[in-house]
Amino acid sequence: MTYKETLDWMYAQLPMYQQTGKSAYNAKLDNVLAFSAHLGQPEKRFKSIHVAGTNGKGSSSHMLASILQEAGYKVGLYTSPHLKDFRERIKINGKPVGHRFVTNFIERNTSFLNTNNLSFFEMTVEMAFDYFAKMKVDIAIVEVGLGGRLDSTNIITPEVSLITNIGYDHVDILGDTLTLIAGEKAGIIKPKIPVVISEYQEETAKTFMAAASKNRSRITFASEQNTKSYDLSLSGNYQSKNVKGVLCVLDELRGFKIEEGHIKAGLSRVIENTGLLGRWQTLRQNPTVVCDTAHNSEGLAIVLEQIGQQKFNKLHLVLGFVKDKNLEAILPLFPVNATYYFSKPNIPRGLDIAILQGKATEFGLKGRSFRSIKDAYKMALKNADADDFIYIGGSTFVVAEVL
Repeated sequence: MTYKETLDWMYAQLPMYQQTGKSAYNAKLDNVLAFSAHLGQPEKRFKSIHVAGTNGKGSSSHMLASILQEAGYKVGLYTSPHLKDFRERIKINGKPVGHRFVTNFIERNTSFLNTNNLSFFEMTVEMAFDYFAKMKVDIAIVEVGLGGRLDSTNIITPEVSLITNIGYDHVDILGDTLTLIAGEKAGIIKPKIPVVISEYQEETAKTFMAAASKNRSRITFASEQNTKSYDLSLSGNYQSKNVKGVLCVLDELRGFKIEEGHIKAGLSRVIENTGLLGRWQTLRQNPTVVCDTAHNSEGLAIVLEQIGQQKFNKLHLVLGFVKDKNLEAILPLFPVNATYYFSKPNIPRGLDIAILQGKATEFGLKGRSFRSIKDAYKMALKNADADDFIYIGGSTFVVAEVL
């Protein structure tokens, strides 16, 4: 198969949470453990750092990878979802996995995948682990896909675990309280493996402390620590919280030589070293266009606060969401003195435009609907003057379509 044929097969044959939602979520580890055994347990052949959380886990993972790369290590990075190319999910020192490895992996394991009906994510996780093992990485940064306790990545035994901000997301799967959600995230805490919590939150702290105590794991709340300030290549006010967690993880990491210069260089070259996209990313000037993948109330609140700190004449917002978002909590965060361009992300989970515009109108958000995200963006560009500001967001998939 060609690379395109391989991807078409992967998307068509196996459920994919990002496309279909809850129906693709397999709430057990049996399949991924069986696939791991089939592949010879590749995750046992490299060291790792495990990263979970509602907001910030992608940025934190890329920061860690960049710093370790600057220290001279061969660093694997597994993240999800991708924005432009599937291969973004699996990288070593910023370079995506090769097309041939992807096609060969699927061809070698097609029989097993068909027989055992693995999910898209289970298959992708083991592809990453197999790649990292074969390429003999020094360490891999592994980002949780959803939750933690029953996430397919949770078969690794990391050197350190990191849990970033906890917020309301995927409540249909993880629970409808911060305590329940934190309990799922705390599932990545392993016996005697140190865990760092990026942000102390009163509603979740007891859950994390109880899990750490049960596992006899040292726990650090990074937001309570005195850490140095650094110049960051990643824009976005929220990154100041993420970097605290990253620095505490490095303090807990044993067997790796990381100097001050590596930290400075790594944090100043995250995008250059890892290719991270979609985090307060400026696409153009005159008018200023920024996109961000924030997609829940906690993340969007911070992004909207940052928009309010910008200097502009008029504000234009290109928005789309997926069906499982709590619009009652999200839409009141948006300003009424702005022009809105509503559309549906081009995936099955995309929220219908009529529903979005109807709800937005209830909260005083006025604008037009468009058949595609690209059409909405084109109209925003047409309407905006040089001193205006255009924001694109609401969903990872909205940002992906524009990029």
